[in-house]
Amino acid sequence: MIDTSTINAIIEQSDKNRGAFAEVSRSGTAGQGSLSEMIAIHAMADPEAPAVFFNGQVVSYGELDRRANQLANHLINLGVEAETIVAICLDRSPESVISSLAVLKAGGAYLPLDPKLPLERLRFMLNDAKPSVLISNSEFAGEIAGESCTVVPIDNNRELEKCSVAAPAIESAKDQLAYVIYTSGSTGEPKGVEITIENLLNLIEWHRSEFSVSSKDRASHLAGVSFDAAVWEVWPYLTAGASLYVPDEPTRLAPEALRDWLVANQITISFLPTVLAERVMILDWPPDAALRFLLTGADTLHRYPENGLPFELVNNYGPTECTVVATSGRVRSCATTDLPTIGRAITNAQIYILDQELAHVQPGEAGEIFIGGQNVGRGYLNRPDLTLERFISDPFSTQPGARLYRTGDLARQLPDGDIAYLGRADEQIKILGHRIEPAEVEAAIDRFPEIVSSVVVARSVDSSERRLTAYVTMRNGSTPSATELREFLQSSLPDYMLPAMFVKLEQLPLTANGKVNRAALPEPTSENTLRDENFVAPRSPIEQRLGKILCSLLALSEVSVNDNFFLLGGHSLLGTQLIGKIRGAFGVDLSLRTLFDTPTIAELSSEIERLIIARVENMSEDEARALLA
Repeated sequence: MIDTSTINAIIEQSDKNRGAFAEVSRSGTAGQGSLSEMIAIHAMADPEAPAVFFNGQVVSYGELDRRANQLANHLINLGVEAETIVAICLDRSPESVISSLAVLKAGGAYLPLDPKLPLERLRFMLNDAKPSVLISNSEFAGEIAGESCTVVPIDNNRELEKCSVAAPAIESAKDQLAYVIYTSGSTGEPKGVEITIENLLNLIEWHRSEFSVSSKDRASHLAGVSFDAAVWEVWPYLTAGASLYVPDEPTRLAPEALRDWLVANQITISFLPTVLAERVMILDWPPDAALRFLLTGADTLHRYPENGLPFELVNNYGPTECTVVATSGRVRSCATTDLPTIGRAITNAQIYILDQELAHVQPGEAGEIFIGGQNVGRGYLNRPDLTLERFISDPFSTQPGARLYRTGDLARQLPDGDIAYLGRADEQIKILGHRIEPAEVEAAIDRFPEIVSSVVVARSVDSSERRLTAYVTMRNGSTPSATELREFLQSSLPDYMLPAMFVKLEQLPLTANGKVNRAALPEPTSENTLRDENFVAPRSPIEQRLGKILCSLLALSEVSVNDNFFLLGGHSLLGTQLIGKIRGAFGVDLSLRTLFDTPTIAELSSEIERLIIARVENMSEDEARALLA
């Protein structure tokens, strides 16, 4: 483990070594050469410059480039070439960055897979994408790899050490596939989005220019590897010679801890999903914090920044199909009750707000967002039908083959040219920055043997929190417990797609034309919501008070002492709020780790009682009298 003073010494020495090269980097553009060539230039100019920081480990640009070259040469020996998909199942780490770079160096396209996803979902994506190679840790790879997939373990692989450290002599075409990322699918299955090298380079060039990225910058890498924001967090900075900082899991999800980490590591640019950004920007910040830009996106932004923050807040919008970002705008402190805008189109992107006939709506009128330009991806992997439906011919372009992506999002253009986001035109949902097709969740629920049909909607808890609620009808009057349903769904859906509540109905309400009438779905109540079979009401004063806190926080009518906070719809961000409310109610401090280890009311109450007793035992007589008073 490298201590902070050593890390700072490495950075200081690297800054001295770069000298005039830093000035060249600042004035250069991302359009000069391929992505891998831009990174290689920094590795040659200053091989000891820090590229990635993770858990006290520092990977230099020289090591990053050398290891990526070795892996790339190994991949080429395995037959990887243009349009070859290589799956990478690794968490955020230097190895995930090295592996992605190696695939690009070999001329292939990388498919990032989050190892924390359910095995069934990972296996589906591997079977659908049919990658020729899977890069992962040796222990995990065997659990998900298919017979036709060559496994390359990234750890303890002596084959890699034998490979040449020289960069492969590979030239890539701009229309060549760069990466594939899976999103929730309306057909009940995930769908892979294909992004080209031209798409990716346009994002990099815009980002570096818009935020004046240089080798002096320190950027954070917090997004999960299968979330397209991770693309944005990595490549614009490494191609500029900047340093990438990767926080540990507890830190990246706890607002106060994350703020302290950003300040301590002198991060200059950071992306945070909207829900997390809204919590971080209301905290107290030291005026001399190094953070220049706090970038956010993935959900509707409900809050303007307060005066006096040391950084600029930038709101961004863009579907995965259009290479992460399509519009961007700086958000100033403002007294208006209107929501912050999503800014304007980025460089080489066009935003059209159209009606159902694909005609421009009048300024100020609502219409659907269509996106054109260099950031529009190729389409959906192995889904020509869906590609034709969503990627249509661009009637406003003179470029041969130009296309528009139909987003399904509604917006209107404001008098100053900014775009106000109005929501979805269909039933697609965003929860914690993740795009969710209700049909995919419904398809998973309907596989439960006792369920006849289901419909999934998002219900608002407050102005910024929404929870998935599933309405279900049963066979022969059966009533499974909520725990049974969640455990069944956990095998195929990630946690953010699990409904917080299950409401049992005799039949789903329908419109006159036979479609599900979502507006007529009833509010969840204690009578219609499925309970756990071992429901036990709170008993002690601590359990009762804690139960009220949880009901308020999760918008529930009642909870059992055996309910798991995370299976009720809780997540790490809500966990930090729960810890704060426990501190206020009981005067004790719990860690986020404690919440993970003891997630039920019964377990949390026991821990709170233990801490209260310990606190009292350590009090002086006067302190005890004051507490009783």
